[in-house]
Amino acid sequence: MNIKDDFILKNINEGYLVGGSVRDFLMGKNFTDRDIAIKGAKQFAEKLAEQFDGTLIVLDEVNQIFRVVLKDKINYLDISEIVGNFIEEDLTRRDFTINSIAFDLDTCKYIDTVNGMQDLKNGILRHYKDSNFEDDPLRILRAFRFIAITGFKPADVLISAIKKYKSLLLNPSIERISYEIMKLFGGKYCSDTLLLMDEYGILEGLCPFVKEMKQVPPNSHHHLDLFHHVVETVKNIEMLYEDGDAVIKEHMDKVDFGGFPRINHLKLAGFLHDIGKYSTWTIEEDTGRHRFIKHDDVGSKMCVKYLKDLKFSKKQVEYISTMIKTHIYPSNVIAAPDLSEKVMMRYLRKMEDNVIDNIILAKADRLSARGEDITDDMIKSNLDGLDKLLNFYLKNRDSMQPLPKLLDGNEIMEMLNIKPSPKLGKILDALHEAQLSGNVNTKDDAEVFVKAYKL
Repeated sequence: MNIKDDFILKNINEGYLVGGSVRDFLMGKNFTDRDIAIKGAKQFAEKLAEQFDGTLIVLDEVNQIFRVVLKDKINYLDISEIVGNFIEEDLTRRDFTINSIAFDLDTCKYIDTVNGMQDLKNGILRHYKDSNFEDDPLRILRAFRFIAITGFKPADVLISAIKKYKSLLLNPSIERISYEIMKLFGGKYCSDTLLLMDEYGILEGLCPFVKEMKQVPPNSHHHLDLFHHVVETVKNIEMLYEDGDAVIKEHMDKVDFGGFPRINHLKLAGFLHDIGKYSTWTIEEDTGRHRFIKHDDVGSKMCVKYLKDLKFSKKQVEYISTMIKTHIYPSNVIAAPDLSEKVMMRYLRKMEDNVIDNIILAKADRLSARGEDITDDMIKSNLDGLDKLLNFYLKNRDSMQPLPKLLDGNEIMEMLNIKPSPKLGKILDALHEAQLSGNVNTKDDAEVFVKAYKL
C-alpha cells in the first residue's frame, strides 16, 4: 500500500507530508491527522479548506500553522510553513528522527536525511541535536510519551540529553505538560516508561508525591514498596485491558471527558490510587502490622489539588478522585456475607457508568499486592468475586434505569419547615442511599423516610 492511497492525500499533489502520519504509516498504523509542510502555508490551507469543504482554524498566526477540519470531524490536516529555506532544513529542527521523515506529495518520494527509517526499523528513539531541547524542553516529556506508545528503546545520546536538560522540563505551559502526560498514560508501555522516567530523575519533578511513596516499604500484604506497587497496578491495568474482551475495550476506549479515552484516565488513577497512604501510614506496636486507615478518602482529596494544578477539567478530576475513593469498594461488596442481587445492584447504581473502570482498578490492585500474608487462594477468590460482579453488571446494564428524583430540597424544607443547612444536605444524602439500597422506591416512601429520619 502507498501512502498516497489515503482518500485525502491522493487529491493533494503539493507540499510534504511530515511527522506522525508518515511515522504511523511506516509502522502500519492508521492515522486521522495529516501534517503538511509547505511554503505559503496560509494560502495552501485556505485552498484545502475550500477543496475539501472543511473548516479552517488558525493555530499559530506567528509561526503560520493552520488546521483544516473535515466535515466528518475526525479527519484533519495541519498545514505549517516550512521552517528554513528547504524541507531538509525543516526536518532537522524536529524532535526525533522517527518524526523527521518527509514524503513529497508531488514526486511520491521519501526524504530521510536523519536516518529516521532506520531508527523505526530498529525500534530506537533518537533526537537529532541537543539544541532542539533548549528550543522546546517539552520534548523531554515527549520522548517518554513516544517510548510509552511505541516501546522503543531510547538511544544513549538521547538519555544523555534528557539528563542534561531535565531541569528545564517544567518551563513549558502547564497545559502542554498535561497533554503529554495524558498521551503518555495512553501508551501500551506506560508502566515500564514510568520506571524509566524515575531512573532518569524525571518523575519526582512531575509527581512530587513519588518521593513520599518510596518511603513506604513492603509489608505483609504488599510484596513491593508503595511506589513500585502503584506502577505495578498500572501494569496490571494494561494487562487487563489488553486481555479484555471487545465489550471491555469498547467501554475503555470511549472519550467521555477530557479529550482522552477512559483507559488513559484509569491508568493515571491507578498510579494515584494510593497517594493517601503515606500520610495515613501507621505501624501497630503489638503486631507490627502496617495500617493505612481511610487512605482512599484522604487520597481522593489529595489528588484534586494535584490535578487542578495540572489544569485538568472538572470531569477529569471528578472521575479520577472517584476511582481513588472507591478503589476498595468492589472488593468490599463481594466480601458481603450474603452477596445478593440487591447488594450488587446497589453497587451498580452507585457507580453508574464507572462500574467497568472501578472493577478493573480493583482487580489490578489485587494482582499487585502479594505479600506473605496473601495466598493464591485469596487472590483467586477476590478475582472470581469481582468477575461475578462485572458479569452481573454486563447482564443488567441495558435494562437499568437512572434513579428518579423523588423529592428535591425545596420539598423537604417545606415538609420539615427547615431552611437550607447542613442538616438538609445530610437528609438528601441519606435519602439517596436509601434509594440505592432499594428501601425507598416511590415518592410516598420518600416522604415517610424523610419525616422519620433522625440525625
